[in-house]
Amino acid sequence: MKNDILFGKFPVLESSNLILKGIEKEDVKEVFSIYNNDKVFEFCGILPKRNINTVENMIGHFERDYNKKSRIKWGVYSKNDNSRLVGIIEAMDFNQKVNMVTIGYFLAEDQWGRGIASEAVRRLITFLFEVAEINRIHAEVMPDNVASKKVLLKNGFIKEGLVRQARLWSGKGLVDLEIYGILREDYYKG
Repeated sequence: MKNDILFGKFPVLESSNLILKGIEKEDVKEVFSIYNNDKVFEFCGILPKRNINTVENMIGHFERDYNKKSRIKWGVYSKNDNSRLVGIIEAMDFNQKVNMVTIGYFLAEDQWGRGIASEAVRRLITFLFEVAEINRIHAEVMPDNVASKKVLLKNGFIKEGLVRQARLWSGKGLVDLEIYGILREDYYKG
């Protein structure tokens, strides 16, 4: 794991249709529209946010977490929609001992079903394996989250199992989680 690549200068990633970059305070309306939607967080351990000031404060926390080297939270910006913020993707739980990271992502509801999540995940895993030299990328998904599971499988992840009552999630209580993973060797074979 190359920490200097991950946490030296905020990594900006680009794909055909997307730019993944740091979220700015100017994006507060788009971030709020995502965090204020119950459907977006139906399968997440995050409670929707009802106050735009809370969301504005959260944006500052994204930078704080990055500086603490605990989490990288990218805004997913559409090149085809005036560089509008359409989602968020993150890398967290960096485990140096086994060279592993966990990813998560969510999109604005009006962007669902357009292939944006798949493209963002594909770009992120390319960066994590090829540039940051991560060995394992991990994702946890609620069993009913069919769309998210499709995104992971499409990007080469393997369902590794179900952990019953795995986590205590805000607003959900104890939840079962399916575990998905992809290894660097899987990525280079595929």
